Amino acid sequence: MELIYETTVTGVGEKAMEFLDQGMFIIFRDDAPEDLKEFAIIHKENNLLREIEKNNTLKMGNKEFKIRCVGSSVNKNMKELGHITFRFDEEEECLPGSINLEKKHIPEIKIGMQIEIWG
Repeated sequence: MELIYETTVTGVGEKAMEFLDQGMFIIFRDDAPEDLKEFAIIHKENNLLREIEKNNTLKMGNKEFKIRCVGSSVNKNMKELGHITFRFDEEEECLPGSINLEKKHIPEIKIGMQIEIWG
C-alpha cells in the first residue's frame, strides 16, 4: 500500500467529541478561524501526496476503516484548507466535503495521534 495522506492531531476542540456520538468528526488545519476550531480536530501539517479515492484505507491509531465514498470537494478542500468531514455511516453517496467510511467504533482522538490514508 502507498501513503496518500498523513497528519498529526495538534488539538481537539471543546465540542469536537460531540460529533463522535453522531458517527463523524471534522478536521481543520491549525490556521482555521477560531470559531470553527472548537468543533474540530486540529492538525498542523497537511500532507496530501495524491488524490483520495474510494476503497483507500483510513488509519487512526491502531484502527483501520475502508473508505466507502469520497465527496467531490474532498481533495480540493484537503489541499487548500486541510478541512474534511469523516462520516462513519457506510453510505455510498457522499456530501461534497465528506469521506464516508465503514461503520466501526471510532477510537478516542488525542493530541499526537496520526491520521493517515493509504491506497
